Amino acid sequence: MVKQIKIFNNFTIPKKFKKSIILIGNFDGLHSGHQKLFKLAKKYKTKYKLKIGVVTFDPIPKMFFNSKIKNYRISNFNQKVVCLKKFGVDFIINKIFDKKFSKITCMEFIKDILSKKLSSKFIFVSNNFRFGNNREGDVILLKKYENIFGYNLVKPNPLIKNKKIISSTIIRKLLEEGNLAKANNFLKRNWEIEGTVQKGRMMGKKIGFPTCNIDIENYVIAKPGVYAVRVRIKNKKKVFKGIANLGFRPTFNQKKILLEVNIFNFSGNLYNKNLSVEFIKFIRGERKFKGISELKKQIRRDILKAKKNL
Repeated sequence: MVKQIKIFNNFTIPKKFKKSIILIGNFDGLHSGHQKLFKLAKKYKTKYKLKIGVVTFDPIPKMFFNSKIKNYRISNFNQKVVCLKKFGVDFIINKIFDKKFSKITCMEFIKDILSKKLSSKFIFVSNNFRFGNNREGDVILLKKYENIFGYNLVKPNPLIKNKKIISSTIIRKLLEEGNLAKANNFLKRNWEIEGTVQKGRMMGKKIGFPTCNIDIENYVIAKPGVYAVRVRIKNKKKVFKGIANLGFRPTFNQKKILLEVNIFNFSGNLYNKNLSVEFIKFIRGERKFKGISELKKQIRRDILKAKKNL
């Protein structure tokens, strides 16, 4: 059984969590590049008998500085916690990234937070890590002060596949392009969206294919279209097979992006339930149909294709 992970929302932590291995970053998606980092951290944990702590930010700083960026996240905080448990992390500091915090200088971050409040023993960051007001701090600065403030800087080489560094940015692009197979390969798991089932216009039910309508909130918008999916209801073990449409439903002239999931062989009320939708295979892109009859025929074809991939 995976042990519980302690979560803090500021840098004031109990003594037993100080003098730890600290990994800093957004860790959005916790992809294979991140996993390489945590694998190394676990080796340090065993060798030096220290705890592993993660410092991450909410919202992602890029979203804070640019309010126009809405659909950006690969995973939400809950999904991040689940993954970090598996990676041997003992605690998470999920710092609210606000105007006050954004004004902290790089030296204040090193001296007051990394050294004084956390008493960090090892600090793991990527080579392009920037911090402090106006992003003035970098790995060169962290290296410069490691002896003065008593920490050791670790910056592992990034994971490279096909001459490209695996990054959250690349995975977002792959999802947006509909290259789900490659995105899932880089994540080392299937991409998932978590959300609450909301009451919709009941159009799916009216045409014979009832769906769960899920607000995708701040998740990255993958290529609009039809996907073969697996669905889990929160706190339930059973996994259901299904088909999902992610898009604007042009046949019904909808303006808002929506995730609609038709669960095969399911009966029951799922309104207000939390679902996890795992994207297995991209079936086809979204398109507008001449009428309901043509749409229904295509849905039947989509379901047959989805079942073959599940």
